Amino acid sequence: MQTQSKQRILLSRTDSIGDVVLTLPMAGVIKSHFPNWEIIFLGRSYTQAVVELSEHVNEFINFDDMEEMDQIEQIEYIKTFNIDIFVHVFPVKEIAEIAKGAAIKIRVGTRNRLWHWFLCNELVSLSRKNSDLHESQLNIQLLSFLDINTKIELSDIDRYYGFTKVKRLGNELFVNMIAKDKVKIILHPRSKGSAKEWGLANFSKLIEQLPKEKFQIFISGTKEDGMQLENFIKENPSAIDITGKLSLDEFISFINLCDVLIAASTGPLHIAAALGKKAIGLYSSRRPIHPGRWAPVGKDAHALVFDANCEQCKGKKNCNCIEKIDVQKIVHLINAKWGFLKIK
Repeated sequence: MQTQSKQRILLSRTDSIGDVVLTLPMAGVIKSHFPNWEIIFLGRSYTQAVVELSEHVNEFINFDDMEEMDQIEQIEYIKTFNIDIFVHVFPVKEIAEIAKGAAIKIRVGTRNRLWHWFLCNELVSLSRKNSDLHESQLNIQLLSFLDINTKIELSDIDRYYGFTKVKRLGNELFVNMIAKDKVKIILHPRSKGSAKEWGLANFSKLIEQLPKEKFQIFISGTKEDGMQLENFIKENPSAIDITGKLSLDEFISFINLCDVLIAASTGPLHIAAALGKKAIGLYSSRRPIHPGRWAPVGKDAHALVFDANCEQCKGKKNCNCIEKIDVQKIVHLINAKWGFLKIK
């Protein structure tokens, strides 16, 4: 299928922040081929601030609001958006039923999900499980039904984010907190179970390596993370605790004012990478959570593992080799840009 006529295309991704960040390049790819098309994004409340960063997205539909409706109301609501093409990036049967019920002309899903054969009418051959492609590249492959080039090099993905709509940080307390004469680093130690973690002892060692006259360190996370990190924060008084103190909107603006973010495979890591910050991701080499699939993507994004050939990880066994990633690897990455540090 290929058409130059104006279309309204919806991208449905109702899961987590990092997944949504890595989906948004799809919108950039569509706009690069069909600049007059309108792009709608179906997501959750907690990802709306991320979606609204992209200049390529015209409208956001909040699925949390739709869940308060019955299916007939959901179908009638979706009809009001006059959607021509509905792409199930993150497949949810309930949402596919709504799209079919709304008689959307083109409904796109993958061939390897049985119910797509009954609820979608444009099926794409795509298997994520055994692919060597990055998540962002896999998402773009879903657009192959448009007869456009979907083989985008990973090094080119960041061209398609379109994150030009970052808001000014309105919280003056945090604006004034930021030191203009220091390298500003955000450490995000927790992952809420979405990824293997590097460990608090390692983050403490890293803080020790960063002289406070040159670096300003912030500890980020949710309010719940802050409660869990209470002792860690007390043990590192030179770091500033911002856990639970900013909305996602504000946190994105705060990241944009900083220089580095270090974390496991989490939403904030992917946001920082997309904003062009030095994003340093700490990963297990076990499939499917390895950096080949989930590395941050950006002009200064990096993914570290302890051992790419770890036998435990290869065997898909429970392995904590991520905790063995040397602090000095991170120091080297920081020093490559600022050159303040003594390399051991």
